[in-house]
Amino acid sequence: MNATLLAVALSLVSAAAYAAAAVAQSRLAGRTDPGTGVLRMLGRGAWWSAVGLNAAGALLHVAALNYGPLTLVQPLGALTLVVAVPLGARAAGRRVGRVEWRGTALTLLGLGALLLTSGGSAPHDTLTLPEALGVGAATMAVVAGLSRPGARPGLRHAAASGITSGVASALTQTLTVAVTDHSGGPLFSWRLLTVALLVSAFAMGGLLLSQTAYRGGLGAPLAVVTLANPVAAAAIGLALLGERLQGGPVSLVLAALGTVAAVRGVVLLSRAQARNTEPDDARGGPAPAEPTADPVPPRAVIGSPRLADTASPSFAPEALPAHASG
Repeated sequence: MNATLLAVALSLVSAAAYAAAAVAQSRLAGRTDPGTGVLRMLGRGAWWSAVGLNAAGALLHVAALNYGPLTLVQPLGALTLVVAVPLGARAAGRRVGRVEWRGTALTLLGLGALLLTSGGSAPHDTLTLPEALGVGAATMAVVAGLSRPGARPGLRHAAASGITSGVASALTQTLTVAVTDHSGGPLFSWRLLTVALLVSAFAMGGLLLSQTAYRGGLGAPLAVVTLANPVAAAAIGLALLGERLQGGPVSLVLAALGTVAAVRGVVLLSRAQARNTEPDDARGGPAPAEPTADPVPPRAVIGSPRLADTASPSFAPEALPAHASG
């Protein structure tokens, strides 16, 4: 099979595995109390199913990068959003709304415009040990800022998850290029060991952050993850790996338009997600049944505790003994 076709096939299967993992994480998050600790969650089979699907998607993604350039493989990873939104709606027993389709389409168009501006050559440069450590420290600082207590934790945690996953992909590329390089350098070194540890830490961190992000729904957090992932990877490529944008000034305009479209798509998905989580009466559906009226008349009796204890619906002031009214 042609190498390009093999890369496309592996990328498609990888996107399907990531989408299934996202739906599994979203359903697990919906059944899990927000106060549940990590150790208790690690004891659930559904969690390990999601971990297995994510691991399968990651391995297929790495294999695809071995047969095709990043500019071919990375855009195909955005198909995760296309597969996961209808799959998640079906798992929830509903249809995908028009707003969700519009949000998905705009996010994918914006992401595609951003990725079209990247270079098309296969990777050759790798991160040095100081660069890898600097990337790791900067990523942890950004994640700490996004994980602070405050409003809209779902989207912030989704952004943190996408950033850590994108950084893990960029570090994985360094490992792949270094291992497959036949220049005669050492296969094992402190640099590769450090990069491997960072990849493991960020991959697991991204998985845990996405689990938290999916507690409020699937569409908008997954769109943010899908957008933040390649943006973080592209930032490392442009800043440290010598990659350049194609097209000159035109690419900057295309990137700006893509950013606007992607942000609009995320906003639409967020609104659709909020609408799907509203109660039925807020969406114009059947209102909840009114509570049954209390058969006892709402009559207040002010007096001594002894008289209040003996009060009844038939109680009347005339029935008081003469000595009680004084």
